[in-house]
Amino acid sequence: MLMHLLTTALNWNFVLVTAISASLTAQLIKVLLNLFIFHRFIAERMWGAGGMPSSHSATVCAMVVATGRYCGVNSAVFAVAAVLSIIVMYDAMGVRYETGEQAKLLNRMFTEWMDQESEALPFLKNGKKLKEMVGHTPIEVLTGAVLGILIGFAMPMP
Repeated sequence: MLMHLLTTALNWNFVLVTAISASLTAQLIKVLLNLFIFHRFIAERMWGAGGMPSSHSATVCAMVVATGRYCGVNSAVFAVAAVLSIIVMYDAMGVRYETGEQAKLLNRMFTEWMDQESEALPFLKNGKKLKEMVGHTPIEVLTGAVLGILIGFAMPMP
């Protein structure tokens, strides 16, 4: 039954189903790693950005491989997919990673201000923190890319 469902989905849109499968697999791995390493279930890891492996990298790399297999590596569609994947992975390691680093610093600053000025500045008491895990280290991006490439080749062609 499951294989029939997968075959039907792959016949519908091989590239899209392959990319989504890679994304879901990467997110599942994040949840399992948190269970094994931190011994707790963190629901946000099912959909959240950041962490090991990069689901963004897995998704775009699976898309590139599936596009190459389905449309050919000489096609314009493959070229668009390849360029998009490079931009996404660069962004994950660059801009989004630095955003997370800035969030860590700002959260520390807000914590210190709350300790010192909590009565003078009551708006600081809400305790809201900036999301710190939004980007990826190079190893997280590389791991996601390898996962995506493997899934891209492992998916059966329709």
